[in-house]
Amino acid sequence: MRSVEGLTRVEIYNQFYQIKGGIESNYIKELAAYVDKKMREIAQGSKTVDSLKVAVLAALNIADELFQERERSKEFESIVYDKSAECSRLLDQVLKR
Repeated sequence: MRSVEGLTRVEIYNQFYQIKGGIESNYIKELAAYVDKKMREIAQGSKTVDSLKVAVLAALNIADELFQERERSKEFESIVYDKSAECSRLLDQVLKR
């Protein structure tokens, strides 16, 4: 994987891609490596040779990870909100004395 004039060359599941954009080259490489890893895991587990099916299954797997992370983030935000509201309430009590 290498970067040339704003293009980053990556390999995902034995296919090479030139990625162009305002994103840092190392980050693009990291993303590509993650997608490649997921596709290889799916292919190994399903024994399919159809790269399109492997790509779709990997995309579903990555989307599931994203949705689970979003849910954890919402839960964390809720906990932080509740705790800060409690701290604010306690602080108000202390200041009123």
